[in-house]
Amino acid sequence: MSTGFARSYKLFVGNLPWTIGSKELRTYFSKYGHVANAEVVFDRQLGLSKHYGFVVFSQRDAFNSASNQNTHFLEGRVLTVQRANESP
Repeated sequence: MSTGFARSYKLFVGNLPWTIGSKELRTYFSKYGHVANAEVVFDRQLGLSKHYGFVVFSQRDAFNSASNQNTHFLEGRVLTVQRANESP
């Protein structure tokens, strides 16, 4: 039975440099495949990065390639990359 919505392939990305925005995050992860959405989380009051974000892939293969990569480096920092917890 179909649930009516597509499976989401979402990654949590932590330890982002403060200089990284959503565009740079999308560019970095696009080497693994098509990125449907990339978003860096910002403090609404201060306008500063909270140093984490989320990347959503449109294809499982791209998601698996990115999540199975041992280490991700961006602007000299080692990123924390984990499969995002989705609420049902």
